[in-house]
Amino acid sequence: MDQPADPASGETPAPLVPPSAAKARLDAEFSDLYRAHLRDVYSYAYYRVGNHHDAEDLTTQTFLQAYRHFERAQRESAGRLLRPWLIRIAHNLAANYYRDRSRRPQTSMEEAGPLASLHSTEALVESRDDLQRILRCVGRLPDDRREALIMRFALGMDNREIARALGRSDGATKVLLHRAIRQLEGLVATEEGASA
Repeated sequence: MDQPADPASGETPAPLVPPSAAKARLDAEFSDLYRAHLRDVYSYAYYRVGNHHDAEDLTTQTFLQAYRHFERAQRESAGRLLRPWLIRIAHNLAANYYRDRSRRPQTSMEEAGPLASLHSTEALVESRDDLQRILRCVGRLPDDRREALIMRFALGMDNREIARALGRSDGATKVLLHRAIRQLEGLVATEEGASA
């Protein structure tokens, strides 16, 4: 089935793809995108919200929104990877999550009650303490620096992908990461000094 040619243009008609075949192709391409980036989107969401349940919800919302705009994103990406686009969607949804969460009352840790039991291995406790200290310090970074560090070290994204996800230039992203690392080092050192 061919498109009717416009006699005035002198162009050869392009074959029309049946809508069902185009939809099937688009769905298959989206499935490939989903399989390739599910772990990255989930990891990003988990680092942002801090618990598995909300991270799963955020991941689901990210892919639902991505599916709605997938065809346009493919056209506009000009062959570039879509991972930064997915992370940007997750970033925006996480911002909405925090904005909505700030409007709802939360239960304090004191009201939650004691923990059932802690692991007794000293090395595990030390590692967990170190990790908690670092994550607390990451949480005190400005949003853009925290986002950049999560993308770089938790997701393994390169500077160009981070730049696209944050809507910055490559040079600005490199500076942002450098400053984030230096600030994090300072915060960790200050906290270690305070606890010693």
